[in-house]
Amino acid sequence: MIRKVIRTENAPAPVGPYNQAIAAQGELIFVAGQIPLDPHTGEIVGADDIVKQTEQVMANLEAVLAAAGATTEAIVKTTVFLANMDDFAAMNQVYARYFDEASAPARACVEVSRLPKNVLVEIDCIAVVSVSDTD
Repeated sequence: MIRKVIRTENAPAPVGPYNQAIAAQGELIFVAGQIPLDPHTGEIVGADDIVKQTEQVMANLEAVLAAAGATTEAIVKTTVFLANMDDFAAMNQVYARYFDEASAPARACVEVSRLPKNVLVEIDCIAVVSVSDTD
C-alpha cells in the first residue's frame, strides 16, 4: 500500500476535491486543514469566538486521527492559519490543552487574508501512525 484514504462522519466532510486525510506508506497521515464546522449540522461553531472555533477545529482533528487509529500524540507537525494574528494567544491557550509542552509537535502559524467560510482559524497536521493494509 502506498496510500489510504481516511474518512469519518465525526468530522466535516470535504467540500471540494480532497479527502479528510491520507495515510502514506503505512506510517504518515496527512490531515487536511480543519475548520470549525460541526460535522453533524454543517454549521460554523462560535461565529466570532476564536476559543470556541479552535476547540471545534481540534475536535475535528481528533476525529480524523481517530478514524486512522491515532491520537493527537501521533502528530509531528501542525500548521495554524489565523485570520487575525491578534487571536494567537487565545488560540494558543486552547491548542496547548492538546499537547504536552515537552513533546508538542513542530508548528508553523501564519496570518492569512481569508479562510474558507470566513472562519477565524484552520489547522492541518501530519501524524505518524501504523495503518493496516487490510482495512
